[in-house]
Amino acid sequence: MIPISKFKATCLSLLDQVKKTGRPIIVTQKGEPIARVVSFPAPHKKPSWLGSFKSTGQINGDIISPVVEEK
Repeated sequence: MIPISKFKATCLSLLDQVKKTGRPIIVTQKGEPIARVVSFPAPHKKPSWLGSFKSTGQINGDIISPVVEEK
């Protein structure tokens, strides 16, 4: 819990602290809680399609020789 006067004086550093630690800060006025500062959840990123088939293939047999035999 932090008094509103101290919050006003150190607002930017307190916001950085909340972002880094993830712990909320409760702001008080005359000893009564009036606000809670919490970190905003990170946006959900779609997984990249690059590498989505990694480790799903299987090599069977000789991969160096030609597929069709010469006559």
